[in-house]
Amino acid sequence: MLSRARQLALSSHPGPTLAVTALAALLATSLGFAPARIAVLAVAILLGQLSIGFSNDWIDAPRDAASGRTDKPVAQGLIPRATVFRAAVSTAVIGMAVSIALGPGAAACHFVLVAAGWAYNAGLKRTPVSVLPFVVAFGLLPSVVTLSAQEGTPAAPWATAVGAIFGVAIHFTNVLPDLADDAATGVRGLPHRLGARTSGLVAFGALVLSSVIVVAGTRASAASLVGLVVAVGIAAWGTRLLVTRPPDRVLFRLVIAAAVVLAAELIAGGAHLAG
Repeated sequence: MLSRARQLALSSHPGPTLAVTALAALLATSLGFAPARIAVLAVAILLGQLSIGFSNDWIDAPRDAASGRTDKPVAQGLIPRATVFRAAVSTAVIGMAVSIALGPGAAACHFVLVAAGWAYNAGLKRTPVSVLPFVVAFGLLPSVVTLSAQEGTPAAPWATAVGAIFGVAIHFTNVLPDLADDAATGVRGLPHRLGARTSGLVAFGALVLSSVIVVAGTRASAASLVGLVVAVGIAAWGTRLLVTRPPDRVLFRLVIAAAVVLAAELIAGGAHLAG
């Protein structure tokens, strides 16, 4: 039983799932939410992200098996594909039910966010508009948080823009390590069509642009200015690597580092998030 639970947990994409959940909870904390409301929001986001992760491994099981993915339990036959499918559906349903407690606006935004993740997994990842689900999902995330407040309002336009552009960076970063495997199994999303070097440049550019918008949205707060300087520095380093040698894991780590800096900027500017 413990082994089955462990394999199921590994099928949920635990890293991204926990990262998005933590970001939402920290944004809510920065807005002064009561602990109980933060907990409900975190549970809703966690369940939604689990559903997206499970659906990815359920849908991609044949492709992952063909690629020899050793990090995918369902592709290795360590857990039945049907079990992962049931987990994807049940977490989606429960997550949407929990979202209702946060208000109709938050629930509606969260539904669209999760639907975007499923749409990406179901086929959009293979198209030139593969970035669209990430733009929609991350663009809506700030509003899921702000609409969850007692007197919920949509996120400020600048926060929505930052989330959407952040989604572009996350998409291009997310596929960098898997470009070769994806190409071998017929996945031709936008990053695959542009290539690793251009994808890296897009990711860095999106993160720097997001940092600039945070500076404007938070009225040039000290935290946002420091974040911008750090993001530009990381982007400059990464760009130099891109033009001097083939893309490698160092590039991926640099983009992730810049993404963490941007997330910290958003959290620090929480007081300005609501529209």
